[in-house]
Amino acid sequence: MARAKMSKRRQESGDETAVRKRILEAAFAAFMKSGHAAASTLEIATRARVSKRELYALVGNKQKMLIACIRERAKRLEVLAHLPELRDRETLARVLASFGTKLIREISDPTVMGVFRLAIAEAANAPEVARALDSTGREASRAALRKIMAQAQASGLLTGRPAELAGQFAGLLWRDLIVSLLLGVAKRPKPRESARRARDAAAAFLQLHPLQNDAPATRRPQH
Repeated sequence: MARAKMSKRRQESGDETAVRKRILEAAFAAFMKSGHAAASTLEIATRARVSKRELYALVGNKQKMLIACIRERAKRLEVLAHLPELRDRETLARVLASFGTKLIREISDPTVMGVFRLAIAEAANAPEVARALDSTGREASRAALRKIMAQAQASGLLTGRPAELAGQFAGLLWRDLIVSLLLGVAKRPKPRESARRARDAAAAFLQLHPLQNDAPATRRPQH
């Protein structure tokens, strides 16, 4: 009897997870088509093939749906699962290039760009939407990059504050690409282009931060 009840609860939980996923997919499609303000809960419920009561019970109102959509897609920005030991600058260059390549590919994905546009559009009326994207998605990639810089610093390969180093590398990596993608005036970089861009950013970054024994010696003034 107990096993039967547990099995039933698991099935119901699995069914609810599937329905919730369907609701979020329908909500995101509606938001992308009509915008957050114009999309109606009836349209979302119809797309998801659920009642409005189920929609509110499993996800909530439109604002909660939008935040949930952002959080689900922001998980794609968790790009660093394993960090190899950084023993030399060559390894650091490869790690930065690999990290940068994956970051460009994930963030430039049309779906992720759509999430950014939705968050920007709702920034004035619903600032918590932008905060959700920043804290859930962007912070994951920033934290991963800070981790790389902190380990490189601990290994004596870099000097400086990890957060500042991370910001500098990100600036070299993106330049104006994010804005161009958001405006729709640039196409998503192809894999080879993403890899080249990341390698160039890593090389430029390391040139800006030479090892002490690699830095050119300062000339003493002549007397």
